[in-house]
Amino acid sequence: MIPLNKNIKLILNYVIGPLVFCLLAWSIYRQLNRQPNWEESFHQIKLAFEGIQVWKFVLVCMLMLINWTIEARKWQVAVTRLQPINLLQCLKAIFTGTTMAFFTPNRIGEYLGRILYIEEGKRIQAISVTIVCSMAQLLVTLMAGIAGLLYLRNVISHTAPLDDSLLFWTNTVLWITILGCIVLTLLFFKLAWLVKLMEMIPKLGKLVQYIRVLDSFNATILWRILSLSITRYFVFIAQYYLLFDVFDVDLSFAETFASMSVVFLVLAIVPSIAMITELGVRWKASIELVQFFSTNMIGVLATSLSIWVINLVIPALIGSLLILSIRIFRNR
Repeated sequence: MIPLNKNIKLILNYVIGPLVFCLLAWSIYRQLNRQPNWEESFHQIKLAFEGIQVWKFVLVCMLMLINWTIEARKWQVAVTRLQPINLLQCLKAIFTGTTMAFFTPNRIGEYLGRILYIEEGKRIQAISVTIVCSMAQLLVTLMAGIAGLLYLRNVISHTAPLDDSLLFWTNTVLWITILGCIVLTLLFFKLAWLVKLMEMIPKLGKLVQYIRVLDSFNATILWRILSLSITRYFVFIAQYYLLFDVFDVDLSFAETFASMSVVFLVLAIVPSIAMITELGVRWKASIELVQFFSTNMIGVLATSLSIWVINLVIPALIGSLLILSIRIFRNR
């Protein structure tokens, strides 16, 4: 690896943090201005804060902290294969990763943010470990998405029996999701096979040293990571259920689960960048799916905006401040 000039290290260590914070604040402002009805949604949120249900907002914020703490614990279980790390450091890594994810398609920058808390010689290996955590969360998203699509297919067949094209596309997405779920399940629980397969390919031999740590992921560890992912998923659903109630979107828990599980599926597979398009994708998908159960579209928009701010914007802002305290490169 080419050694970096000392002045370049100083720039990377002490300039990136403030720059990321300013860029993040600007991008949030720009994205909000780009969305239709955002002012009306903010008005609905303001009214909710002035009402008797403000405690539900507080609870949703507490669930955000629980959500990211669960993710931090999941990452700790995985990354301990490389180096000992406490839960607080993991939580800082998660928030920093959320900041970096804000600027990249489908949140892939999350890996870069997290590995800043790993020793320099182990950072590439940490990416493969982090991918295991992402695989577990995606697997849960696919499984829940299948359940949601089955529920919606039943609803569509009763509310729009003549709309054959809608049923066709629902079935198509359902079967593609089932196939993807099967493939991902095999990959997730057979990580050792993946390592051995790469060892057999000469051109990929150099990469094996970075993923060999995956050999240490036995079934117990994988199930622990998966169970934490499932718990985290239901925290997401609970947040939507609470805020739908705040904004008078009359959905049962089953309807909330069905519609939001498909929204999460869309967010997982449709290319998006959090600082540019994710809020728009979230709004559009939520409206299209919740309309089967409710006509209160302003309430849906206010819920989606609230979730976006609470679950992504606030953690990303926290992460941008944490970047100020990180020394990306250490003196040797």
